[in-house]
Amino acid sequence: MVKATGGYAGDKSKVAIRVFDSSMRISRAMVDMIMLKQARTRRGKPSTIVALALCFLLTSGALAQSPKDLYASESAKLEGLERMWNQAQLSRDVAAIASMIGDKFINTEYDGEVSDRKKFLADFKDPEYQPAIMNIGEMKVELYANTAIVAGSYHTKGSYGTKPYEHFGRFTDTWVFQEGKWVCVASHTSLLKK
Repeated sequence: MVKATGGYAGDKSKVAIRVFDSSMRISRAMVDMIMLKQARTRRGKPSTIVALALCFLLTSGALAQSPKDLYASESAKLEGLERMWNQAQLSRDVAAIASMIGDKFINTEYDGEVSDRKKFLADFKDPEYQPAIMNIGEMKVELYANTAIVAGSYHTKGSYGTKPYEHFGRFTDTWVFQEGKWVCVASHTSLLKK
């Protein structure tokens, strides 16, 4: 949120102008009404500075994303991150995966094994681990302020040492928006019954 203050010529009172970001749940009409009330001087006429600020607010509001557009945009980003994660796993790019998970990351596998960030990343360095296929689909994204839940289906195939594997299942990942980017802080997988 941006806040600017300014005074009227000859008047000791000050007016605060606030530009609301799209994550706030207040109607544009209410903001306009509040701004017009604040823009009145003792004589009932808007000051030039406040009138210009109001014009800026209305113009920027028209150009800003609606909450629906913002939701769709963030959902698309998260789905893209999930796909990038799978590509990084397939190519065993530990640095890429490390950049996508939080410092306190927790992973729960389909068999109940729980691992922290350090162990999760070490598993990808293991030369015995040889993924061949990693696909995800049926993704659904739910956003909550600075947190998102992404759920979907997955298919993975490859080998560990000489033992082949193939899994079909569901995943749920919890993402948090921190320091200007989305990071995954928890992941859980479950196998589907055949």
